[in-house]
Amino acid sequence: MLILSRKVGEAIVIDNEITVRVLEVKGGQIKLGVEAPGRVRVHREEVYRCILEENRRAALEAPADPAALADTLAGAIWQGAGEGGLLSGMVSKVGDKDSGES
Repeated sequence: MLILSRKVGEAIVIDNEITVRVLEVKGGQIKLGVEAPGRVRVHREEVYRCILEENRRAALEAPADPAALADTLAGAIWQGAGEGGLLSGMVSKVGDKDSGES
């Protein structure tokens, strides 16, 4: 672990694009400002640990039924297109074996 000392107003730069600046020191708290590109996610450690735990739980859940996902997606497309919409005819043909169309 790299350990650095900084005063209020001073900063450190990480990988040429992330800046962490000391904004305020008051009592036992230090206020930091983080400047980072939008693609970089910045979380407090306790929030990050909750995210990891939630992801772990989600990965352990039973996988979704592919047929049920297809039905849900088809329904969402149908609702989004509306009656007579561009996709409505296509959705009605998917899985409709009695229509005689493929």
